[in-house]
Amino acid sequence: MNTKRKRLSKEVFLRSGLISIIVIFMVTGCATAQKEFDTKITGPQMIIEPDTIRLGVAKVMGTQIVFMGKGFQPEDSVFISLLGVKTKDQVVDIPIADGDVDNNGYFNVELGSDLIAMVFKIGVLLRAKSGVNEKGEKFIIISQPPIPEGIYTVRAVSMESDRTAECKLTIKGPSILDRVKDWIGGLMGKIEKK
Repeated sequence: MNTKRKRLSKEVFLRSGLISIIVIFMVTGCATAQKEFDTKITGPQMIIEPDTIRLGVAKVMGTQIVFMGKGFQPEDSVFISLLGVKTKDQVVDIPIADGDVDNNGYFNVELGSDLIAMVFKIGVLLRAKSGVNEKGEKFIIISQPPIPEGIYTVRAVSMESDRTAECKLTIKGPSILDRVKDWIGGLMGKIEKK
């Protein structure tokens, strides 16, 4: 009886320790400093939050990407593109989004869970497709590798003036935790690899 208790308390201790480690990794992995505009620059600027994206399927789908700019012509619009993306045959610039500039020359474009964001996240970053099962639930179909890892340039171009701004976006491979989440997503029918 005493041996069973020791074994049970050891299992509980190990499980709770493992859960604690996973929670710590998740919390520390999400902590990032807020980027700010360079006050020394008077012309157009752009920053992106986050400036590094890991290519785990669940991670990409859960990431809200925000493009912020300043120094643009008030009441203008901007067109945002990802430059230098390698495809099978060529290197191309891919349109991401557009946004309005306010009357102070700032813009803020959020890619959360709307259709444009899903096209960018699924089609461009993951190079995947979305599907719907017989229950009407959406899932991601992975049939080729995602966008190559590297440092990319994101450019905002003014629609009515000649103002432009650029910033860097770093694309990294999935972490171990991202791979675990994607494996669980596969078991749950949310991710299908072909």
